Amino acid sequence: MEKGEVLVEAQDLGRVFGSVRALEAVSLTLRSGEVTGFVGANGAGKTTAIQLMLGLLKGEGLTRYLGKPLYAWGAPGTVVGAVLGGVAGHSGHRLRAHLRMVAAGSAVPDRRVDNLLETVGLTEAAGRKLSELSLGMAQRAGIAQALLGDPPVLVLDEPANGLDPHSIRWLRDFLRAQAAQGRAVLVSSHLLGEMEQLADQVVVLSRGRVVASEPMTEILKRAADRRIVTLEAPDLVKLARMVAARGGRLTPSGERSATVTGLDRVQIGMLAMQARVPLYWLHEEKPSLEAFYLGVAQEEFRIS
Repeated sequence: MEKGEVLVEAQDLGRVFGSVRALEAVSLTLRSGEVTGFVGANGAGKTTAIQLMLGLLKGEGLTRYLGKPLYAWGAPGTVVGAVLGGVAGHSGHRLRAHLRMVAAGSAVPDRRVDNLLETVGLTEAAGRKLSELSLGMAQRAGIAQALLGDPPVLVLDEPANGLDPHSIRWLRDFLRAQAAQGRAVLVSSHLLGEMEQLADQVVVLSRGRVVASEPMTEILKRAADRRIVTLEAPDLVKLARMVAARGGRLTPSGERSATVTGLDRVQIGMLAMQARVPLYWLHEEKPSLEAFYLGVAQEEFRIS
């Protein structure tokens, strides 16, 4: 399977709960060899969209996996593996036995279970009951279960929730490795800093609508255009006039402190020098997915 091949197409997903439209015309495309980050605040509609994609919820729109709806595949577990919050199973079952039971239902040999337990680092925990697994172990077990059918598509809903830094780093490295093997990986999260290190493509969801869908590199370029510079100076009025003349905007946040948008710190420093206004403090935030998301979310709020 070549990198960049379209494996999943979700088109015009929508869902109404009572009188509330939770999701409206959400579309996204997953490609082999790429991790797609599905980002947004809690309640933005990420889980609803994923459930619609997997056929776990009725609603509007259609999702095709390798060109066909998921129900058209005789063994959907060989097409897509999903992790929707740890491992799904009876709390009293032991991990290896549980995975073997699931594998048997998909005609997957037991040796695949043992190989996956080793892959996710749970060989020593294979004899534990599911109720005895830590949160990080449960997430790894869920991933192992999702990979039993060796699917080309992997979907994870908020997999980093509650994990410690070590587990988050393991998850990031593991998902990158899965994409490198040619899988299309979809990861939803509200942890924007972590997603910035993981995703190749980003779909930003705000209030049930897609407000951006593009490569992470382009998102960060757009975030740079929304850069915020903070400063402290004794004459904000004079500096504000010069900033405005250059197309920027200075907003006071205190008697001598302010934020500036539309100009970078070098431009502001040069303006301050020309105006002979000393700067006590000058700092520019690094472009980030979080800064971009907060910007578009604020725009959505104003539009709504």
